[in-house]
Amino acid sequence: MTTAPSPSRAEVIAPATIDASGLWEYAPAPESVRPAIKPRYGHYIGGTFVEPIEGKHFTSFNPATEEPVTEVAEGSAADVARAVEAAREALPAWSALPAIERGKYIFRIARRIQEMGRELAVAETMDGGKPIRESRDVDIPLAAQYFFYNAGWADKLPYAFAGRNPKPVGVCGQIIPWNFPLLMAAWKLAPALACGNTCVLKPAETTPLTALMLAEIFDEIELPAGVVNIVTGAGDTGEALVNQPGVDKIAFTGSTSVGKKIATALAGSSKKLTLELGGKSPNIIFEDASIDQAVEGIVQGIYFNQGHVCCAGSRVFVQEGIKDEVVSKLKRRMGQLRVGDPLDKNTDIGAINSEDQLATIDRYLECGMQGGSDFWQAPGEVPEQGHWCKPCLFENVQPSEVIAREEIFGPVLAVMTFRTPKEAIQRANNTPYGLAAGIWTDKGSKIFDTASKLKAGVVWLNTYNKFDAASPFGGFKESGFGREGGLHGLRAYTNLD
Repeated sequence: MTTAPSPSRAEVIAPATIDASGLWEYAPAPESVRPAIKPRYGHYIGGTFVEPIEGKHFTSFNPATEEPVTEVAEGSAADVARAVEAAREALPAWSALPAIERGKYIFRIARRIQEMGRELAVAETMDGGKPIRESRDVDIPLAAQYFFYNAGWADKLPYAFAGRNPKPVGVCGQIIPWNFPLLMAAWKLAPALACGNTCVLKPAETTPLTALMLAEIFDEIELPAGVVNIVTGAGDTGEALVNQPGVDKIAFTGSTSVGKKIATALAGSSKKLTLELGGKSPNIIFEDASIDQAVEGIVQGIYFNQGHVCCAGSRVFVQEGIKDEVVSKLKRRMGQLRVGDPLDKNTDIGAINSEDQLATIDRYLECGMQGGSDFWQAPGEVPEQGHWCKPCLFENVQPSEVIAREEIFGPVLAVMTFRTPKEAIQRANNTPYGLAAGIWTDKGSKIFDTASKLKAGVVWLNTYNKFDAASPFGGFKESGFGREGGLHGLRAYTNLD
């Protein structure tokens, strides 16, 4: 059968299939925007889409329906080498381009992301399972914001690093996770390009779609060939990028275990490295806090994006005197969260990203139940097809339990108590991680005293999961090193004389 030609952007809605007559068929969905998704994507190397050298492809699935979204190229070491070579060839011209002209390209990328916001949001939701409301109102606007912000810095780097002479690092290998695909691409690419570097980006294997759509944007705005190259694949592809000798810097966002392997591989080499890794972040609720506001903060901290957030507030410490009230209101609020079709704008909790991740979450739930903590899960049904986990919590958790120590990366909350501020700080810091934290209190002096003693890269005060392109983000201890966003994010992509 002859494959039907790819539909135009205005004609496509997914999941899409080709019927026996060679015509495209589309399933109805609550979200009416129709993004153009090709049946198959190659690597984006040297300013064009190319087939993988070994000819291998794999399928990206919609976790809410388990139906295929598209096929993408499976990158080999040879594909990575070809992409790095293209980035190396493009580096002299791009770094020599007047900074104000580099800024114009980055600005055009940001504007195009804005213009395609709804299409990118639908694609992000289909490929990753997150609610369309989060993709549309948070992820895509923030991705545009990071490109806008860094476009403004492109011709102002001498002012950012006063008295120094900032120069590009060179070719940057960038590996991003599956929980915020387009946003993480923006976090990596925007500052690197603003500083005059060229890039090879490796998206996560379960969510490659919006990175490939971003490559189409690069074509539209006529970004010079080879400045950004995108190679898709799984762990072997990322490993090849880390070990490629033509790369000058590696930036990785993902699990702590993989981050440790990358750090070991690069030890003793001349390559720069930044790591943004896992977390087990504390959310501290003092008895003088606005309880209703704090409950909303707890929900935002752990159930946003199904808990697929490295800085998720997965450990809640509640002062003993208000514990029962907080938990009661929290359970009531959890019962109001809608779990289901991610493309429905009324959905609060979407699909778990993959079958493997759901199995991981289920193992932790079983471990928590065996550990003696009190388990509670929101009532209600979930769709029969797809990967789902209703929001849940464990009460009376002991700090030594696995669910209180290890990152679960799902909608699972561990609730613990404390008596004094000193105890809250000690228990919050009792973790190998140090990515983020939250504090809820009406006392300003208590806010600043507590925040100054928490070992966390980001501390939110009477809010949670709020990001801005001008604000640096990163962690301590096993949550990694280096910062992304703000001036600190630019520093990682420059050599200073």
